[in-house]
Amino acid sequence: MRVRFGDCEVDTETRELIRSGNPVHVIPRAFELLRLLLEKRPRALSKSELNERLWPRTFVSDSALAGLIKEVRKALGDSSRQPRYVRTLPAFGYAFCGDAAEVAPPPARHTEVSYRLLWKGRDITLTEGEIVFGRGPDSAVWIDDESVSRRHARLRIAGGAARLEDLGSRNGTFVNSRRIEAAVLSDKDEIRLGSVSLTFRILAGVGTTRSDGRP
Repeated sequence: MRVRFGDCEVDTETRELIRSGNPVHVIPRAFELLRLLLEKRPRALSKSELNERLWPRTFVSDSALAGLIKEVRKALGDSSRQPRYVRTLPAFGYAFCGDAAEVAPPPARHTEVSYRLLWKGRDITLTEGEIVFGRGPDSAVWIDDESVSRRHARLRIAGGAARLEDLGSRNGTFVNSRRIEAAVLSDKDEIRLGSVSLTFRILAGVGTTRSDGRP
């Protein structure tokens, strides 16, 4: 389901929230709460129903749900005092109250596209999904450099788009010399993780070959 409201667009399949054209990071459980409110709109959901869906067979205090609602409102740019999207029903629960409409997903690409990463003369093929860059041994793209954090950044390739997100790294993630928290990548963008520079390429009409990203 892809839903648009105000300056926001939510894709429940790719689990993405876009606001004013930019991706917004939402923690998984808060995104699940947003998905439930959107799918059941305009019906109000009780606290007990939400707790059972979000924390099945687990006891949690009311403050846990209230904290998630706060996360959702922050991501949407909403306010508890003058809600545009998430309405509180005292002593009951919450409901999505915005004017929302389902939209068609973007048209499928007919041209085969290859995503590449150029680093130290090496050409790494990237496949769709989430790719973690870092110095940790479990990183999909392993970079053995002290300026790079163990889990430095995450690249998500889905729906014909590539989005890079910093994972709270010590020395920062940069795209074309600009420090970012999250950014949509374009062909030939220069990425810098700490002091390590890489080039992101998008090549049309080139077949993809799976690579584990370890040069």
